[in-house]
Amino acid sequence: MTKQTMRSEHADARAQGWYDIGQAAARSGVSAKMIRHYERIGLMPPAARTSGNYRMYGEAELHRLHFIRRARALGFAMKQIAALLALWDDPQRASSQVRTLARVHVAELGEKIAQMQAMVRTLESLAQQCHGNDRPTCPILDDLAQAAELLPRRRR
Repeated sequence: MTKQTMRSEHADARAQGWYDIGQAAARSGVSAKMIRHYERIGLMPPAARTSGNYRMYGEAELHRLHFIRRARALGFAMKQIAALLALWDDPQRASSQVRTLARVHVAELGEKIAQMQAMVRTLESLAQQCHGNDRPTCPILDDLAQAAELLPRRRR
């Protein structure tokens, strides 16, 4: 197949409402690299291909990419997104399953928030203890060094 024929086939697909990976990335806000990754791990079905091997995406695939992007923005992990997509794809799903996934995620986020708030309190306390002057003593570095001594040493 000649380059001209491949370009023509690609242009025909685009004229029929299909998007190449660059266009799909631009329209969905998901990078081409991530689209390929999502395809590799099964969040996206294998893309349709032209005879020139260009990946082509239709509106359904773009909608799925938007779904994934939104789920990622809400902090869902890949496994959770896979579960949500499976439920989304199942017209017989029970909404209680979706609600359960969401509530589990809310609880996980609450735990992460609590851990981060504890980190903020610790760092604020250490920063208050640090004089911030020209002296070399620093409670922040002392705390980090003390914590490093408690960790098991890795073999090299």
